[in-house]
Amino acid sequence: MKYLVIAEKPSVSKSIAKVIGAYRQEDGYLEGGDCVVSWCLGHLAEYAAPEHYDERYENWRFEDLPILPAEWKLLVHNTKKPQFNVLRKLLRSKKFDYVVNACDAGREGEAIFRRVYALAGSKLPIKRLWISSMEDAAIQQGFENLKDGAAYDNLFAASECRAKADWLIGMNGTRAFTKKYGRKQTIGRVQTPTLAMLAERQTKIQNFVKEPYYKVELSGEGMVAVSEQMAQEQDADTMQAACDGQCAVVGSIERKRVEKKPPKLYDLTTLQREANRYYGLTASQTLQVLQELYEEKLVTYPRTDSQFVTEDMRKTVESLVLALDGQTVDVSCVINNSKVTDHHAILPTMQGAKCNKEKLSETKQKILSLVIWKLVQAVQPPFIYEDVLVTVCCQGRNFTAKYKDVLQPGYTAKTVPFVEPEKDKDKGVPLPKKMGKEWFFRWYGQRKSRALLHRRKSTPKIPCCRPWKPQATRNLKRTPRRKVWEPLQRAPRFWKSWYPPAMCSAKASR
Repeated sequence: MKYLVIAEKPSVSKSIAKVIGAYRQEDGYLEGGDCVVSWCLGHLAEYAAPEHYDERYENWRFEDLPILPAEWKLLVHNTKKPQFNVLRKLLRSKKFDYVVNACDAGREGEAIFRRVYALAGSKLPIKRLWISSMEDAAIQQGFENLKDGAAYDNLFAASECRAKADWLIGMNGTRAFTKKYGRKQTIGRVQTPTLAMLAERQTKIQNFVKEPYYKVELSGEGMVAVSEQMAQEQDADTMQAACDGQCAVVGSIERKRVEKKPPKLYDLTTLQREANRYYGLTASQTLQVLQELYEEKLVTYPRTDSQFVTEDMRKTVESLVLALDGQTVDVSCVINNSKVTDHHAILPTMQGAKCNKEKLSETKQKILSLVIWKLVQAVQPPFIYEDVLVTVCCQGRNFTAKYKDVLQPGYTAKTVPFVEPEKDKDKGVPLPKKMGKEWFFRWYGQRKSRALLHRRKSTPKIPCCRPWKPQATRNLKRTPRRKVWEPLQRAPRFWKSWYPPAMCSAKASR
């Protein structure tokens, strides 16, 4: 049986032709044995502009709106007509028993093929090549398990619904806005609401009024305890004067165990977001690089909204992790059949795992390394730590110190490639090992500890704002200090005369 294969791009066609044995180059296609492979050059056919439906729509008039086509027309751009003519001739040929839709396995890939198929007037039975990787083994397996084209009718219907909605809102909205306000402004189903959200966020930022507040910080042996926010500088000065040079007593130590599961694998949106966060790449740049890596057989299909893989990929994922990280792990945490629709999460291929990254461009290195890092990170143990809250009392005033006591680094041990590790601001001075049933903590120095007053301004609670930085710090002379932890039962008999009575009550159970 002779069959025709139509891919989305020439580069993909060459990869497919290599696997199925179509080596002879012809005008617009590759031929070999019982198969012919051709390509579409992306969106060959698109919906026609309003003027192709009626000549009066060439002039924009408000009274002609809304434009609602009774029958939708597809047109091929002049630059792409030669390749379309090749496809039309092949699709109408009687020497083929069926045609294989080998366009990208997604909604848009389905639309690209179906529109060309309809315009050509072909009657050939349709079979679907549905693969998520351009590796030779994946292509070969895909051809061994070709699916019936009718199974993807609903996917094509979804694509047509999206395209028609974009056309109706874009054509009518753009013309209506332009005629009403006297200037051309493009209106889109997605871009316009997105622009509205950005404008709203920018308005909040511009209208935000900064309100200063003040805090007093007690410094001792590397640990810093902070007071509550105060609206008046005078109150902060009063607290500083009262606590400066005085002893501070630990009133309580509270621990809360926290266990964080590893992050999920990448879908396209999450990868675009983190590529922007770590490398400053735009969404379009990330997608373009991903598409190139996909065509080079280094990553799987990029346009996916799933963050999991299916059960039948368990051995594949285990092999990938073993090749990347050198260890065998349980990958059950990334497997969920119910949350995988058209495509699984973005993964590196085995070829991508073993390739020499130095031969790639800098941007490709970063994106590929990011995909690899996420896979290795997603199968690591959870991150376990204790949130420690220390309450400190000084002259009847309460201060708090917070930090993390890491019990198991887990997935956090895998750092982001090409990015310097961020300093954990929550980490503080580790608490001492247990020395008895009860103990107390005392701060002191040769010249007594001092309180530091930091003046800072509040910031709007908006994600896009930069983190706070101290505006001014009162420079006070620091003195050498040391930290002493002692069991109460071993304290000298004269300790009560050493410290104020309030210090004696400082105790905690561990």
